[in-house]
Amino acid sequence: MLIAVLPALILQGPGVRFGPALAVQCVVVAHSGVGLTRILTSPSVRLVGLAFWLFAYVWLGLAPLAMVATDTYPLDYRTGEATAFTASVLSELGLLAYSAGAAFAARRATRGSAVLEPLLSRRIAPVPVLLLCGLSLVLAVALIPRLGGLDAFFTSRQAVRQSGSTTDTGRVLRAWVLAVPSFWALLALLHLPRRDGGDRLLRGVRWMLLPLLLTVNVIVNNPISKPRFWAGTVLLTLLFSMSRFTRPRAYRVTAAALTAAVLLVFPYSDYFRYNKREAVQVVSLAEQLSTNMDYDAYQQMQTGVDYAREHGFAPSTAAGPALFMVPRSLWPGKPEDTGVRLAQYAGYDFQNLSAPLWIESYLWGGTPCVVAVFCLFGAAGRRMDDIRERLRNERASLAVLLVPAFAFYQMVFLRGSLMAIAGPLLLLLTVPLFITTRAARPSRSPSPALPDATGGPTPVPGTGGLREQPHHLR
Repeated sequence: MLIAVLPALILQGPGVRFGPALAVQCVVVAHSGVGLTRILTSPSVRLVGLAFWLFAYVWLGLAPLAMVATDTYPLDYRTGEATAFTASVLSELGLLAYSAGAAFAARRATRGSAVLEPLLSRRIAPVPVLLLCGLSLVLAVALIPRLGGLDAFFTSRQAVRQSGSTTDTGRVLRAWVLAVPSFWALLALLHLPRRDGGDRLLRGVRWMLLPLLLTVNVIVNNPISKPRFWAGTVLLTLLFSMSRFTRPRAYRVTAAALTAAVLLVFPYSDYFRYNKREAVQVVSLAEQLSTNMDYDAYQQMQTGVDYAREHGFAPSTAAGPALFMVPRSLWPGKPEDTGVRLAQYAGYDFQNLSAPLWIESYLWGGTPCVVAVFCLFGAAGRRMDDIRERLRNERASLAVLLVPAFAFYQMVFLRGSLMAIAGPLLLLLTVPLFITTRAARPSRSPSPALPDATGGPTPVPGTGGLREQPHHLR
């Protein structure tokens, strides 16, 4: 269905324009469709791979296929066939590099990872978790009034944008400082390990804090005032961190339902974004994918290709997302957000647009940079999935919590631009480090259950003493 039926529904419409760009785009759809199908039918749970291939299939596969086939785009900027061809080639090049990186990591899985393995093996510690819960409640009491009160958190994003709040860096930062720790406090509290022999005090405090943190998260992480990608990250992380969804069968059913929801429901999920809510109008899949601004990623890639052709590559701009915290007053030459830069180049008044990782890396240094970035990204994603699979029964391990959170926020990371999401991503990845401790290293002493390494006599049950075992039992 993913490889044949949905693309056929898009290409069967009238006015389809055949050409080199459409041919390459068909390859992208087939590649991403195969990748997503393999994830959905995999015997193991691979959340990072699921989110990557789901994004690639919808945002860089089906949506561009509809745009190239009908020459219909959500934004005004138009390019030629050569630019569309280059953008589609870049998409496929990134997918090939990602697949190669993931395959390389899978072959070396038994060697472990010197960085990811110790990090994801960390375990939740009760005292830091309770401190984070208290801090989250204090931040809620202190910051919710400063951010406009409860009404502001249930106001449409259009109203917030018109009020100028989205351009207030301090206000945006305070909102994320409130949202991310509250999410981690709730998630960690749900997975707080029980002490041996039970602990009434800890259990009582946990049940007292749970309704409070649940209420705070409903306020600060709801899909009305927060971006859908972030609200989806919160909900899906809570869902896929449950023990039931570490089982392959439940995971496959839920992942298939998620894929259907992204294809059929996501385009209509911006109902609360606007002040005046009109009746939902259901249109064809091709029309939805080629006219909705949620799918601007491919067109922004086309804009980026033209921008690079005119202005060249700028490796120094890669430092912008990494050093996003440095103020422009201290760094006069700080790079502009890539999405904003491309919007200005295209002449748009509205500049809150995406800049997919494909075009971000291309603008840093051309196709070699795209290959390097996606090889590393594919290898890291596969390692994270493998480590989580090994630790899935360790309910208090960081892998069980952080891998789903990164996996689903990864879709924002892939859509870009990096400068815009660097702050929330940094909070998402660093907060859990403060509520976890290093896992105890396994003992290197020989197990008493193992035979003596010297080959001496070992006790045999039921003999009443020691006697030599036959060689085939040693």
